[in-house]
Amino acid sequence: MMKLRTLLILLMVLSVNLLSQETTEEKFKAGAESFSSGNYEKALESWVDIYRTGYRSAELEYNIGNAYFKLNNIPGAILFFERAYLLKPGDENINYNLQIARTLVVDRFEEIPELFFVRWYNLLALSLSTNTWAKISIASFILCLLFLSLYFYTSKYKLKVLGFWLAVLFFIVSITSLALSLRNKNMVYDSKKAIIYSPAVNGKSSPDSSGTDLFVLHEGTKVTVEDEVGEWYEIRLSDGNKGWIPVSSLEII
Repeated sequence: MMKLRTLLILLMVLSVNLLSQETTEEKFKAGAESFSSGNYEKALESWVDIYRTGYRSAELEYNIGNAYFKLNNIPGAILFFERAYLLKPGDENINYNLQIARTLVVDRFEEIPELFFVRWYNLLALSLSTNTWAKISIASFILCLLFLSLYFYTSKYKLKVLGFWLAVLFFIVSITSLALSLRNKNMVYDSKKAIIYSPAVNGKSSPDSSGTDLFVLHEGTKVTVEDEVGEWYEIRLSDGNKGWIPVSSLEII
């Protein structure tokens, strides 16, 4: 009886998952058809509905960005192009559309150049998903233990040497993959980058409306969130300047 009940539960879960997948595919296709016919608002509605369920993919977020762009919502377009970029940084279409959308942003700041090895490290971390890097780390650690066992338990000198160096190699791969997995997670799921959504917002010297105005930001500008106090974020601009703006004036990437 217990086995039958367990089987029924598994079948119900599987059915719900399949139904959800079919609904997602149908909505995505409906959005694509609406977009092709020029009904960008309906396409956006279909794709955003999918996004709100928690489904994430570079293709979905790229399409949402395109719909926002067609509706002349530049901050929305940049926000979703940035999200798509984090999932698929090597995609030429995502990069091209993101650069086009950025040219329509009013604010221009002199950026502090990122160190080349930091940039390469970030690109490497984004080349695979968080889970993929984690799986590589686990598999490499298991191989490390196997070759370490070979080193300890074999009596043959050549096998000992081989086991030792392969164990060291896979240990390095395991640690590196773990670090890349954590970096990917921080960039994709715990991003501190944000896009200004308000048409214009003043950066304040303190987290309250009575603070001194330091600068003015316009919609579409990319910033980094440094701190949070109540309903205020401390943000850093690409040129290094900092200020406080209301939480409601931006969206986290």
